[in-house]
Amino acid sequence: MAEDTRWLDAAASLAARGRPLSAPNPAVGAIIVNDGIVLGRGRTAQGGRPHAEAAALAQAGEAANGATLYVTLEPCAHESTRGPACADLVAASGVASVVIGCGDPDPRTNGKGIERLRQAGIDVQVLGHAPSRTSLAGFLTRETVRRPHVTLKLAVSRDGFIGPLSGEPVVITGEAARAHVHRERARADAILVGAGTLRKDAPRLDVRLPGLEDRSPRRFVLTRGQAPEGWLTLARPQDIHELLPMQYLYIEGGAETAAAFLQAGLVDLLQVYCAPHDLGEGIPAYGTLGPAPGGAPPPGFTCVDRRRIGSDMLFAYRPDQTGD
Repeated sequence: MAEDTRWLDAAASLAARGRPLSAPNPAVGAIIVNDGIVLGRGRTAQGGRPHAEAAALAQAGEAANGATLYVTLEPCAHESTRGPACADLVAASGVASVVIGCGDPDPRTNGKGIERLRQAGIDVQVLGHAPSRTSLAGFLTRETVRRPHVTLKLAVSRDGFIGPLSGEPVVITGEAARAHVHRERARADAILVGAGTLRKDAPRLDVRLPGLEDRSPRRFVLTRGQAPEGWLTLARPQDIHELLPMQYLYIEGGAETAAAFLQAGLVDLLQVYCAPHDLGEGIPAYGTLGPAPGGAPPPGFTCVDRRRIGSDMLFAYRPDQTGD
């Protein structure tokens, strides 16, 4: 089990590189191993094809015979005009066993891919692997609750404010944390701010990391009014289902927008970048829900990660009711 988990961890890390370029398909990772030697590896390519399993099998060739395939998501069981079903490719490859990180909730595959492999005489295990689910969070959210996965990001002072009461834009966190935010932007399909933030700050919301400049997400503003050129509108948080088949939405503020999404129960991941200095007074991070002293979450969230980034701390929280 430990060995299986180790290889699935590696497959999940590989899959993460495909986010969000694999859209509209999920970012899947696959590794083919025999006697501890990697024979092939693949992740879902840009635009969704080839799939991870197809790429790994092509790399392994005949050496896949008798090997083990580790894949983060159940191999698809439906054919399309863009390529054959991965379950059929795997069944014909000669692999002896397949270890799957999580099942596919898409009704076209759900359980059918696993059954097809077993009918071909392949030993199949489904581990319920948390890193696989995390790497597929956007796809799983889209398929199960019919909306994108939502990450809410906030940069706060040590006493929990996102800026002064005047509303004037200020730099809260250090350079390293701001670079990390650009990395997170590059992993999203779209990015959203409130109308007040757009008016006051005129944010660019692009990706300015060397080599990733072309990964800037589509820009949305939460408003019932008109959006400026280059922006799209979302009238209410509850309307995010209209963004499908998008998988990842990244929200950067402000406080009213943060509170609106939190109160609607539409935040899947809360990222709080906490600076080592106080503002004394200011705009509470969660709007009407209050400040975030020390990077603390609002009620109903549990810390799943914390790390130092430069001089700042990053806290990651998930809602208590989701086990991912």
